[in-house]
Amino acid sequence: MMKRMSMDDRLAATRFDSDDANAHIVIDKEACRTCSHKACTYSCPAERYKWDAENDVMTFDHVGCLECGNCRLVCERLNERRPGYDWNYPIHGKGFIAKEG
Repeated sequence: MMKRMSMDDRLAATRFDSDDANAHIVIDKEACRTCSHKACTYSCPAERYKWDAENDVMTFDHVGCLECGNCRLVCERLNERRPGYDWNYPIHGKGFIAKEG
């Protein structure tokens, strides 16, 4: 019988082959200022979204994204693909690669 892996062990077994030049998620950092809840900052398990309250700006780094779609579910702008926002899976062969187990 195979031992069940903890989430920490699963994440430790991941690797990323990011397409650094082409982010698969695009946000309008300036428009994010008007968001009242900033749900992406606490719904992203990889903590790719950061709210810099001092400078009043959202930052996002697609490298290390788990491609789970949580940000798309909680952000009405990503969900509706408003101008300046887009969510796609990375091109074939790039992105998050999980080891089964």
